[in-house]
Amino acid sequence: QPEFPMFIKIFVVLMLVAIFVSLFSALVFLLRDKGQSTRTAQALAWRIGLSLTLFILLMVGFYFGIIPPEGVFAIR
Repeated sequence: QPEFPMFIKIFVVLMLVAIFVSLFSALVFLLRDKGQSTRTAQALAWRIGLSLTLFILLMVGFYFGIIPPEGVFAIR
């Protein structure tokens, strides 16, 4: 059984970090601009796009067998 590739783990972690950065930047924009600009909406739109991209890529990886069905931390 092939081992779960390390680059996939790193990619998922980097995507999650990008999602959280986008979320907190939206919070900063909301507090600074007091709702008077579109930067908050743009940051939240980026967060949604990143989240959907990660979800779709995870499902595609599972479908094509790149991600094993028993999960990342499967007992060998």
